[in-house]
Amino acid sequence: MPLDPLLPFPVLGITAWSGTGKTTLLEQLLPRLRAEGIQVAVIKHAHHQFDVDQPGKDSYKLRSAGAMPMLIASSQRLALMQETPDGKEPDLKELLAMVAVHKPDLVMVEGFKAWPLAKLVLYRDGIGDAEILHSQGVEAVALQGVSPVALSAATRQLALNDIEGITRWIIEWMTGQRLNDVSSTDR
Repeated sequence: MPLDPLLPFPVLGITAWSGTGKTTLLEQLLPRLRAEGIQVAVIKHAHHQFDVDQPGKDSYKLRSAGAMPMLIASSQRLALMQETPDGKEPDLKELLAMVAVHKPDLVMVEGFKAWPLAKLVLYRDGIGDAEILHSQGVEAVALQGVSPVALSAATRQLALNDIEGITRWIIEWMTGQRLNDVSSTDR
């Protein structure tokens, strides 16, 4: 289950209990990171069935008829739809391979709490169990309504509403990941 250490980009999980604001935070971070020249790919885990296609449209009809996968493209966007009839949870390594061809500078993963990857954990007082702050791979925590928490000295504590501070931390973290990658390949 560990991620490939030779991935050409850092992977940062955005982890929190449902209702904490993972998507809202990403919506605020993405334009700021893009303004810094950082191309970010996002992989979002869904715990339920979803459909990005619309009944009655040709792509929906073709996918329903058995196309595996169904790729629809225009000059504005493309969408790849793949049925997963085995019902297994998605494999993050396979999803990372799918976005790797786009050569992002960073991949942010929303969800996938159990995967061993570096994480920014969001926590709001009263939403879920605070034990999430001590999950495997926690690099930083962004808190709201919580007094500072006792964590390892290496774990940064940020304010959940300080979007600029979180953006700066992500850039610093990415820089550290790149330096680690360079030093590990020099050995």
